[in-house]
Amino acid sequence: MIERYTLPEMGEIWTDNYKLKTWLQVEIAVCEAQAELGYTPQAAVDEIKAKANFDPQRVLEIEAEVRHDVIAFLTNVNEYVGDAGRYIHLGLTSSDVLDTGLALQMVISLNLILEKLEELTQAIRYQAQQHRYTVMVGRSHGIHAEPITFGFKLAGWLAEVFRNRDRLVRLRKEIAVGKISGAVGTYANVDPKIEAIACQKLGLEPDCASTQVISRDRHADYVQQLALLTASIERFAVEIRNLQRTDVLEVEEFFSKKQKGSSAMPHKRNPIRSERLTGMARIVRGNAVAALENVALWHERDISHSSVERVILPDSCILTHFMLKEITGLIKNLLVYPENMKRNMNVYGGVIFSQRVMLTLVEKGMNREAAYGLVQGCAHEAWNKIDGDFRKLISQDETVTKTLSTEEIDACFDPNHHLKNLDEIYQRLGI
Repeated sequence: MIERYTLPEMGEIWTDNYKLKTWLQVEIAVCEAQAELGYTPQAAVDEIKAKANFDPQRVLEIEAEVRHDVIAFLTNVNEYVGDAGRYIHLGLTSSDVLDTGLALQMVISLNLILEKLEELTQAIRYQAQQHRYTVMVGRSHGIHAEPITFGFKLAGWLAEVFRNRDRLVRLRKEIAVGKISGAVGTYANVDPKIEAIACQKLGLEPDCASTQVISRDRHADYVQQLALLTASIERFAVEIRNLQRTDVLEVEEFFSKKQKGSSAMPHKRNPIRSERLTGMARIVRGNAVAALENVALWHERDISHSSVERVILPDSCILTHFMLKEITGLIKNLLVYPENMKRNMNVYGGVIFSQRVMLTLVEKGMNREAAYGLVQGCAHEAWNKIDGDFRKLISQDETVTKTLSTEEIDACFDPNHHLKNLDEIYQRLGI
């Protein structure tokens, strides 16, 4: 991932240096397990722990000759350790180290993502609390529907973030899996007890039945859940973009004093952060497809997944982490315009109250079809006219005035009717 979209704490996890650190963690954990079970002298393990190290540049130099990354790594480590190095990697295959080390990277990445997700949760909750009764028009098909509040819209976002959090917590358990079972996963040359002890030391669970690799359905699940989270972020961003349109302008991304919107048009205030998030979500979704295609490997293993994962796992984690920071800042500093919301809600004389008028007429004894036709006629007469006034037309209709009092008509246009049960939703979410 390019530096522009990489936060340091997440970028560090996906460096070659960090990857090699996890490999060394795995090798040492296995050596310790072997010593506990009496397969390896404790003195040798102590020497390995004291001396084991690596030089990423030297590993690359060796790999250029041997064309095998794990062998290059082990060769370099043994240059530091000396004779005790003969106890390193006993009975293991490369994927034991690769897949177990990768699990460590994925778990810590998920922890960072969950931390950022909590920050987003608090940002949405705060704005929802501030705007729980900020009335605005609800839209379906992009067309004005009935009154809602901006806080209610945000409550829906909060519920979605909660679901994403729960999925990621479950995912952390699913991906925190190691494999120390040797070639083709049969434990022919390594005691299963070594796997159990080593995984415990690493904070992982042993895979219950691996081949030579951990099955890639776990990794596909990982990327899919990140894709789902970023799809949620995109949903929020697209909503902000739509509400920021000049002809709507109910919310707006914060625009700093020295910020410029266009090289040509000085007036422009563009939703650039929301648009950036929309584009990034497309990348993570594309990576999810690649992760799914990694599931079908030949027999007990091949390495067709390896080259893919070198790209999609770092990129998906780094982008998701960055996107969470971006959307959190965007929501924290969002400019909200209640007066514009009120203006838009009452366009064409409050046509969005048409259902309330119709139902009130039905409650007073009018046939539903007749009430629908009457109200629709008034609404369409007011629709798309500069001086269109649905409320005025309703108030002047003889059938309506014979059926409803002035107070009853006024009550039909009271937005508070639509908000009376929203507190129940807010209570469910702790808003």
